[in-house]
Amino acid sequence: MPVFDGSRKHYFSLFVRNDMTSLRSPEQATTKMQKAKIIKKIRSILTGLFLIFIISAAHSQETIRWYSFEEAVELTAREPRHIFIDVYTDWCGWCKKMDKSTFSDPVVAGVMNKYFYAVKFDAEQKDTVMFMNRAFVNAGPEGRRSSHQLAQALLKGKMSYPSFVFLNEKTEWLSSVAGYRKADEMEKMLSFFGEGIYKIKTWEQFQATFVSRNVTGQKP
Repeated sequence: MPVFDGSRKHYFSLFVRNDMTSLRSPEQATTKMQKAKIIKKIRSILTGLFLIFIISAAHSQETIRWYSFEEAVELTAREPRHIFIDVYTDWCGWCKKMDKSTFSDPVVAGVMNKYFYAVKFDAEQKDTVMFMNRAFVNAGPEGRRSSHQLAQALLKGKMSYPSFVFLNEKTEWLSSVAGYRKADEMEKMLSFFGEGIYKIKTWEQFQATFVSRNVTGQKP
Protein backbone atom coordinates (compact mmCIF):
# COMPACT_ATOMS: atom_id res chain seq x y z
CA MET A 1 0.00 0.00 0.00
CA PRO A 2 1.49 3.32 -1.00
CA VAL A 3 2.26 5.63 1.84
CA PHE A 4 1.80 9.42 1.47
CA ASP A 5 3.23 11.80 3.90
CA GLY A 6 1.04 14.58 5.31
CA SER A 7 2.52 17.37 3.19
CA ARG A 8 1.81 15.57 -0.09
CA LYS A 9 -1.73 14.77 0.97
CA HIS A 10 -2.30 18.41 1.89
CA TYR A 11 -0.94 19.53 -1.45
CA PHE A 12 -3.24 17.16 -3.30
CA SER A 13 -6.25 18.41 -1.33
CA LEU A 14 -5.44 22.06 -2.18
CA PHE A 15 -4.99 21.14 -5.82
CA VAL A 16 -8.39 19.49 -6.00
CA ARG A 17 -10.13 22.44 -4.30
CA ASN A 18 -8.39 24.97 -6.56
CA ASP A 19 -9.28 22.94 -9.61
CA MET A 20 -12.93 22.72 -8.57
CA THR A 21 -12.97 26.48 -7.92
CA SER A 22 -11.65 27.14 -11.40
CA LEU A 23 -14.37 24.94 -12.84
CA ARG A 24 -17.10 26.91 -11.01
CA SER A 25 -15.65 30.40 -11.58
CA PRO A 26 -17.38 31.11 -14.97
CA GLU A 27 -20.83 30.60 -13.39
CA GLN A 28 -19.87 32.60 -10.36
CA ALA A 29 -18.53 35.38 -12.56
CA THR A 30 -21.76 35.37 -14.60
CA THR A 31 -23.87 35.50 -11.46
CA LYS A 32 -21.75 38.32 -10.09
CA MET A 33 -22.16 40.28 -13.33
CA GLN A 34 -25.92 39.75 -13.24
CA LYS A 35 -26.10 40.97 -9.68
CA ALA A 36 -24.02 44.01 -10.61
CA LYS A 37 -26.37 44.80 -13.48
CA ILE A 38 -29.42 44.44 -11.24
CA ILE A 39 -27.88 46.71 -8.62
CA LYS A 40 -26.96 49.24 -11.30
CA LYS A 41 -30.51 49.15 -12.68
CA ILE A 42 -32.00 49.60 -9.21
CA ARG A 43 -29.70 52.55 -8.56
CA SER A 44 -30.71 54.06 -11.90
CA ILE A 45 -34.42 53.68 -11.07
CA LEU A 46 -33.95 55.15 -7.60
CA THR A 47 -32.01 58.08 -9.06
CA GLY A 48 -34.81 58.71 -11.58
CA LEU A 49 -37.46 58.57 -8.87
CA PHE A 50 -35.44 60.95 -6.73
CA LEU A 51 -35.14 63.45 -9.58
CA ILE A 52 -38.88 63.20 -10.27
CA PHE A 53 -39.54 63.84 -6.59
CA ILE A 54 -37.25 66.88 -6.55
CA ILE A 55 -38.84 68.33 -9.71
CA SER A 56 -42.37 67.65 -8.43
CA ALA A 57 -41.56 69.23 -5.08
CA ALA A 58 -40.12 72.33 -6.74
CA HIS A 59 -43.13 72.57 -9.04
CA SER A 60 -45.63 72.15 -6.22
CA GLN A 61 -43.97 74.98 -4.31
CA GLU A 62 -44.01 77.44 -7.20
CA THR A 63 -45.90 80.62 -6.47
CA ILE A 64 -46.82 83.61 -8.61
CA ARG A 65 -44.31 86.46 -8.67
CA TRP A 66 -46.39 89.61 -8.27
CA TYR A 67 -45.23 93.09 -9.32
CA SER A 68 -46.58 96.58 -9.05
CA PHE A 69 -48.01 98.06 -12.27
CA GLU A 70 -45.01 100.37 -12.66
CA GLU A 71 -42.55 97.51 -12.14
CA ALA A 72 -44.27 95.36 -14.77
CA VAL A 73 -44.21 98.17 -17.34
CA GLU A 74 -40.53 98.77 -16.67
CA LEU A 75 -39.70 95.07 -16.87
CA THR A 76 -41.49 94.48 -20.15
CA ALA A 77 -39.65 97.45 -21.67
CA ARG A 78 -36.37 95.65 -20.91
CA GLU A 79 -37.50 92.08 -21.47
CA PRO A 80 -40.78 91.96 -23.44
CA ARG A 81 -43.50 89.81 -21.95
CA HIS A 82 -47.27 89.99 -21.64
CA ILE A 83 -48.73 91.65 -18.56
CA PHE A 84 -51.53 90.15 -16.48
CA ILE A 85 -53.39 92.47 -14.09
CA ASP A 86 -55.57 91.26 -11.26
CA VAL A 87 -57.88 94.19 -10.50
CA TYR A 88 -59.26 93.70 -6.99
CA THR A 89 -60.52 95.51 -3.88
CA ASP A 90 -59.97 94.87 -0.19
CA TRP A 91 -63.67 94.19 0.42
CA CYS A 92 -64.10 91.74 -2.48
CA GLY A 93 -64.76 88.22 -1.12
CA TRP A 94 -64.30 86.49 -4.47
CA CYS A 95 -60.96 88.27 -4.91
CA LYS A 96 -59.76 86.69 -1.66
CA LYS A 97 -61.02 83.30 -2.79
CA MET A 98 -59.02 83.70 -6.02
CA ASP A 99 -55.88 84.26 -3.94
CA LYS A 100 -56.49 81.19 -1.79
CA SER A 101 -57.43 78.83 -4.59
CA THR A 102 -56.75 79.76 -8.21
CA PHE A 103 -53.67 81.94 -7.73
CA SER A 104 -52.23 79.39 -5.28
CA ASP A 105 -52.44 76.60 -7.83
CA PRO A 106 -48.92 75.50 -8.95
CA VAL A 107 -49.96 74.98 -12.58
CA VAL A 108 -51.42 78.47 -12.78
CA ALA A 109 -48.31 79.86 -11.11
CA GLY A 110 -46.04 78.06 -13.56
CA VAL A 111 -47.85 79.36 -16.66
CA MET A 112 -48.15 82.84 -15.16
CA ASN A 113 -44.45 83.12 -14.30
CA LYS A 114 -43.41 81.75 -17.69
CA TYR A 115 -45.40 84.12 -19.90
CA PHE A 116 -46.41 87.15 -17.83
CA TYR A 117 -45.43 89.89 -15.47
CA ALA A 118 -48.27 89.50 -12.99
CA VAL A 119 -49.69 92.62 -11.36
CA LYS A 120 -52.04 93.05 -8.43
CA PHE A 121 -53.85 96.35 -8.75
CA ASP A 122 -56.11 97.71 -6.01
CA ALA A 123 -58.95 99.36 -7.91
CA GLU A 124 -59.51 101.80 -5.03
CA GLN A 125 -55.93 102.67 -4.21
CA LYS A 126 -55.06 106.30 -3.54
CA ASP A 127 -51.56 106.42 -5.05
CA THR A 128 -50.86 108.27 -8.28
CA VAL A 129 -49.70 105.99 -11.11
CA MET A 130 -47.75 107.27 -14.10
CA PHE A 131 -48.45 105.49 -17.39
CA MET A 132 -48.02 106.59 -21.00
CA ASN A 133 -46.90 110.04 -19.83
CA ARG A 134 -50.13 110.54 -17.92
CA ALA A 135 -50.86 110.68 -14.20
CA PHE A 136 -53.72 108.40 -13.14
CA VAL A 137 -55.28 109.19 -9.75
CA ASN A 138 -58.18 108.36 -7.52
CA ALA A 139 -60.39 111.41 -7.94
CA GLY A 140 -62.27 110.79 -4.69
CA PRO A 141 -59.78 109.19 -2.30
CA GLU A 142 -61.88 109.99 0.75
CA GLY A 143 -65.08 108.71 -0.76
CA ARG A 144 -66.57 105.25 -0.26
CA ARG A 145 -65.52 102.80 -2.96
CA SER A 146 -64.06 105.45 -5.22
CA SER A 147 -62.24 103.74 -8.09
CA HIS A 148 -58.85 104.68 -9.45
CA GLN A 149 -58.65 106.22 -12.92
CA LEU A 150 -56.24 103.53 -14.15
CA ALA A 151 -58.61 100.79 -13.02
CA GLN A 152 -61.41 102.56 -14.91
CA ALA A 153 -59.25 102.74 -18.03
CA LEU A 154 -58.12 99.10 -17.81
CA LEU A 155 -61.68 97.84 -17.31
CA LYS A 156 -63.21 100.24 -19.84
CA GLY A 157 -65.48 101.60 -17.12
CA LYS A 158 -66.97 98.18 -16.26
CA MET A 159 -66.09 98.11 -12.58
CA SER A 160 -66.55 94.52 -11.48
CA TYR A 161 -64.31 92.57 -9.12
CA PRO A 162 -62.34 90.52 -9.51
CA SER A 163 -61.46 91.41 -13.08
CA PHE A 164 -58.41 90.42 -15.09
CA VAL A 165 -56.73 92.47 -17.78
CA PHE A 166 -54.32 91.24 -20.43
CA LEU A 167 -51.77 93.56 -22.06
CA ASN A 168 -49.35 92.58 -24.81
CA GLU A 169 -45.57 93.08 -24.76
CA LYS A 170 -46.07 96.70 -25.85
CA THR A 171 -48.48 97.31 -22.93
CA GLU A 172 -51.37 97.50 -25.39
CA TRP A 173 -54.78 96.41 -24.12
CA LEU A 174 -55.89 92.98 -25.34
CA SER A 175 -58.85 91.97 -23.23
CA SER A 176 -60.46 92.00 -19.81
CA VAL A 177 -62.38 89.22 -18.09
CA ALA A 178 -64.65 89.65 -15.08
CA GLY A 179 -65.56 87.21 -12.33
CA TYR A 180 -64.12 84.37 -10.32
CA ARG A 181 -62.27 81.72 -12.32
CA LYS A 182 -61.20 78.23 -11.29
CA ALA A 183 -57.61 77.13 -11.83
CA ASP A 184 -58.23 75.24 -15.08
CA GLU A 185 -60.17 78.19 -16.52
CA MET A 186 -57.40 80.60 -15.57
CA GLU A 187 -54.76 78.30 -17.02
CA LYS A 188 -56.67 78.26 -20.29
CA MET A 189 -56.82 82.05 -20.51
CA LEU A 190 -53.17 82.44 -19.55
CA SER A 191 -52.12 79.95 -22.23
CA PHE A 192 -54.28 81.61 -24.88
CA PHE A 193 -52.77 85.07 -24.34
CA GLY A 194 -49.35 84.18 -22.96
CA GLU A 195 -48.42 81.81 -25.78
CA GLY A 196 -49.69 84.29 -28.36
CA ILE A 197 -52.35 81.90 -29.66
CA TYR A 198 -54.82 84.79 -29.84
CA LYS A 199 -52.85 86.01 -32.86
CA ILE A 200 -53.69 82.95 -34.98
CA LYS A 201 -56.84 81.39 -33.46
CA THR A 202 -60.17 82.49 -32.11
CA TRP A 203 -61.02 81.73 -28.49
CA GLU A 204 -63.57 79.14 -29.68
CA GLN A 205 -60.99 77.36 -31.85
CA PHE A 206 -58.49 77.33 -29.01
CA GLN A 207 -60.99 75.99 -26.46
CA ALA A 208 -61.91 73.08 -28.73
CA THR A 209 -58.40 71.61 -28.59
CA PHE A 210 -57.02 72.82 -25.26
CA VAL A 211 -56.11 70.19 -22.66
CA SER A 212 -55.59 71.41 -19.11
CA ARG A 213 -52.51 70.36 -17.17
CA ASN A 214 -54.32 71.10 -13.91
CA VAL A 215 -55.16 68.06 -11.78
CA THR A 216 -56.36 69.67 -8.57
CA GLY A 217 -60.01 69.46 -9.54
CA GLN A 218 -60.95 72.74 -7.89
CA LYS A 219 -64.60 73.54 -7.37
CA PRO A 220 -66.06 77.05 -7.31
